[in-house]
Amino acid sequence: ALRKMTRANFVSGVGGDNTPMVSAYLNSSQSISSNSWTKIQYNTEFYDTDSAYDNSTNYRFTVPSGEGGKYFISAAFYSYGNNNDERQFGIEIHKNGSSFIRHFQSVPGYGTSLPSARSVPINAILDLSASDYIEFYGYARADSGSLIFYGDASDRRTFFSIAKMIG
Repeated sequence: ALRKMTRANFVSGVGGDNTPMVSAYLNSSQSISSNSWTKIQYNTEFYDTDSAYDNSTNYRFTVPSGEGGKYFISAAFYSYGNNNDERQFGIEIHKNGSSFIRHFQSVPGYGTSLPSARSVPINAILDLSASDYIEFYGYARADSGSLIFYGDASDRRTFFSIAKMIG
């Protein structure tokens, strides 16, 4: 049957409040080991509409009951070391304890004028169900020197955001 196209009929089921929604950052640098995956400890929240992110013990977002759907996820870390040498960086989104998607970048070194630092981003849209959880891991490899995930309360280069798109 045909229905009259009114605004109410047209927008029915469109939109929503995009919650749960959370965004957090690393407010002080986190030391990491070269050549290993390390959980990024985003420890300060910008906001957390449903108290779904634990920013002090397990550093994970857990989908609340009744909030399954498609989620937009965006994360980044900034890393550097104390030498201008060859480096490789990676970031992973983990779903329920397993790597789901990853992204790598390399920075050439050995006397070049390029810095041995990198901001490493990742974005994804994932189907999540109630009690699914999301964590973020970073990887850095350097030929020498120490490495960190850079964190600062006023220069927030290591951060993530998660927002429900549709149910």
